[in-house]
Amino acid sequence: MRRDGDRLRFVGAATRRIARGIDLDEIVMGLCRATVPTFSDAILVYLRDPLPVGEERPSGALILRLRRTDRLRSIEEGAEDPDTEGGSPLPALQVQTDLVTTAELCEVRPGGALAEVLRGVRPVFADAPAARAALPELLGEGRTVPSGQRTILAPLRGRRRVIGAAVFLRRPDRPAFEGDDLLVAAQLATHSALGIDKAVLYGREAYIADELQRTMLPETLPRPTGVRLASRYLPAAETARVGGDWYDAIPLPGSRVALVVGDVMGHSMTSAAIMGQLRTTAQTLAGLDLPPQEVLHHLDEQAQRLGSDRMATCLYAVYDPVAHRITIANAGHPPPVLLHLGGRAEVLRVPPGAPIGVGGVDFEAVELDAPAGATLLLYTDGLVESRLRDVWTGIEQLRERLAATAQLTGPDHPPPLEALCDDVLDMLGPGDRDDDIALLAARFDGIAPSDVAYWFLEPEDATPSRARRLARSALERWGLQELTDSVELLVSEVVTNAVRYASRPVTLRLLRTDVLRCEVGDDVPQLPRLRQARATDEGGRGLYLVNKLARRWGATRLSTGKVVWFELNHS
Repeated sequence: MRRDGDRLRFVGAATRRIARGIDLDEIVMGLCRATVPTFSDAILVYLRDPLPVGEERPSGALILRLRRTDRLRSIEEGAEDPDTEGGSPLPALQVQTDLVTTAELCEVRPGGALAEVLRGVRPVFADAPAARAALPELLGEGRTVPSGQRTILAPLRGRRRVIGAAVFLRRPDRPAFEGDDLLVAAQLATHSALGIDKAVLYGREAYIADELQRTMLPETLPRPTGVRLASRYLPAAETARVGGDWYDAIPLPGSRVALVVGDVMGHSMTSAAIMGQLRTTAQTLAGLDLPPQEVLHHLDEQAQRLGSDRMATCLYAVYDPVAHRITIANAGHPPPVLLHLGGRAEVLRVPPGAPIGVGGVDFEAVELDAPAGATLLLYTDGLVESRLRDVWTGIEQLRERLAATAQLTGPDHPPPLEALCDDVLDMLGPGDRDDDIALLAARFDGIAPSDVAYWFLEPEDATPSRARRLARSALERWGLQELTDSVELLVSEVVTNAVRYASRPVTLRLLRTDVLRCEVGDDVPQLPRLRQARATDEGGRGLYLVNKLARRWGATRLSTGKVVWFELNHS
């Protein structure tokens, strides 16, 4: 009875240790450390390769791969740690030194002895008739193990199929296994197999969650003219890697850029899916060049179509580097913080608005100065709110942190953008990670008025020649005469197409930054298409010239028409 009590206590402790594991390696390690040296002197754990997931039906031959071995070190080895990963059993079991290092892969023959033992599920001793042929098949021909009841072969069976096998070994100087030890081995094998099944499912779900989150967020940030961008995303925890926070930066016509940050309620696949739909909707609305308040209005309608409880906060801002202005609309989101070049940090006064999904509310936009050298920080509430502090206390701490960081670089130099993001996240304490965090930082460089040339042109036959002269004079003023021929040709082609169909004045704008950018706007919403001109056609080749000579080009539809643009490199 005392032995039975010891076995029960051992099984209870061992199963608890195995159950503590979350991933595959932790569970296998828990099995090994729970059994060596209390139950056995060495253990070999073989797992199916690859491991099937859930209802997945494995195809091909059944392959078992040695996943882990643990053994009790001898006193001669000068170690007492039984948790040896990838090691070999004791020298007293000399045959096992060879089998551990060589028999790492086994193909289970259909109808063979090993297949029969695995199908039977119950553990067996090495001297059992079924195990005599099964063990050499598992370990490799020529490899032997301690005979009699010093070796137990235990199949590992998950919920629907065999997923591996465990071999328990005892030295000759230790009492052999008893019949009741088969029950212990069965318990260990069952708990381990079920845990491995869960770990494989969890690993697949975590992989799907990571992929979902990664595809929902921008893979890279754009590099719009006149602004530099940096971003960060932190999940709430390893066990809740999917959330509803997102950020985005969307280039707009006229060298502007839309800056977006939002937060969907919850931390689930559903929250991430809703976030993805709202982000896609915001990108589509940005492509229509709608005002920020209109974008939030349409996002609100989209959230209501998705369901009655689909709530989210969002802040949508549009930065114009030519005007050095930013237009912001807010839907229940924490206000942005603007860090000025001199080191002063201010929380912008933006109407809070109602969250997206409430319905029946108006959103208001405000236009503010965006001076060159300033940094705008957009973030989600996970950065400033936790169980230990309310949101306004967190916002004040964020403002103070930004101001303190700016003091380190002096009044004439803004802090590096990437380092600034890292420093902001360093303000988080141990109890501040209750929610996932999205962070988007924008450094406003702007475009100087001297680097901008802008004209209104009447839609008449002489307009293309006038556009060429104006472009030539701007290039001469900027010292870019080497681009004159290319710019005149491309401007002529694009302006000619605009004049042909426009009923209102055409706009022509040249921007000199790291590239030369030309933008031609008209009131016709149809976008030009690159098409193959026939040999007898007199026109239709203008876009081919643009596509051939320009570094980049494109066309964007506006609420009032469209803009066709192209860029050229300059020294």
